[in-house]
Amino acid sequence: MKVRDIAKKSVFSLEVFPPKKSYSPESISRIFDRLAALEPGFISVTYGAGGSNIQQNKTVELCRILKQDYHVEPVAHLTCFNSRKDEVLTMLELMKEQGIENILALRGDRSPDITPPGDFRYACELIDFIRSHTKEDEFDICAACYPEGHPECGSLKEDVLNLKHKVDAGVSLLISQLFFDNEDFYRFRELCDVAGIKVPIHAGIMPVTNKSQIERMVSTCGASLPKKLSRMMARYENNPQALMDAGISYATEQIVDLLASGVEGIHLYAMNRPKMAEKIKGNISSLLDARQ
Repeated sequence: MKVRDIAKKSVFSLEVFPPKKSYSPESISRIFDRLAALEPGFISVTYGAGGSNIQQNKTVELCRILKQDYHVEPVAHLTCFNSRKDEVLTMLELMKEQGIENILALRGDRSPDITPPGDFRYACELIDFIRSHTKEDEFDICAACYPEGHPECGSLKEDVLNLKHKVDAGVSLLISQLFFDNEDFYRFRELCDVAGIKVPIHAGIMPVTNKSQIERMVSTCGASLPKKLSRMMARYENNPQALMDAGISYATEQIVDLLASGVEGIHLYAMNRPKMAEKIKGNISSLLDARQ
C-alpha cells in the first residue's frame, strides 16, 4: 500500500534503525513484535549500518520482514550524497524484488571520512532520478523537512522554497525532523502553505531519553532546545529512568498539542525502544481514536 493512501487513514507511525554493530534476527523480532502491536500506519527504516555498502546494508531486509512477517507497511530510507547512481539503481531493484513500495528520499549526512562520488548533491536530484528510472506509480516517495530550517540553508524561507522543489519533483508525504517547540512547527507549516506545498506534513517527535544523544542530534539537524527542556535534561541526566519518564511526558505533551491543532500525522522516532513507544502510544490512544 502506498503511503499517500495510508496517510488518509492513520496519523501515527514509527521509525526504527538497523543494528549498527551486530545483527540478530531474534533481537529484531523482539522489537518488531512489540512495535507492530501498536498498529502504526507505517514504520520507516533508516539507511542502515554500512552506508552505501549494499552487502552490509540491512534496510531492505528489515523492510521485507516488516511487510511479509508483520503486515506493516515499511518506508525504506534511501540516501544519495555518498552513493553512486549505479548503487541507487541496485537498491531500487532490491526494493522492487521485496515488494517495497515506499521510499523516504534523503540527501544523507556529510562524512569527513568519505569523499562523495558527486553523482548527487541534493535529495531533489535523488527524487528526480527515482522518478526517471522507475515506472509511474511504482514507488511513493516521501521526503524530510526541517521545521527550523536546514542547518546548511541561509534561512527558513529559502529552505521552504527548496522544499517546494522536492514536492514538485514528486513527493507524496513530508516527515519533519525532530523539534521541541511546537510553535516552530506551526510557523513552518504556515510558510509551507504560503509556498503552495499541499502534501501532508507529519510531525517527527523524538522523546528525550539520553542527554548526549539529543545534543548530538540537535547539532546535526539544527533544532533548538527550549529552556524548559534544557532544565529537564540537566536535572535528570544522571538518572536514566527519571530522564526517560520526563522525556516521555514532554513528548506526550507535544503530541497532545499537535493533535489538538490538527496535525496531519505523528511520526515517532522509536529508536528501537518498544517500551518508550508503548508508553507514548498508551498516553495518546484515545486522542488517536478520536481522529478516526
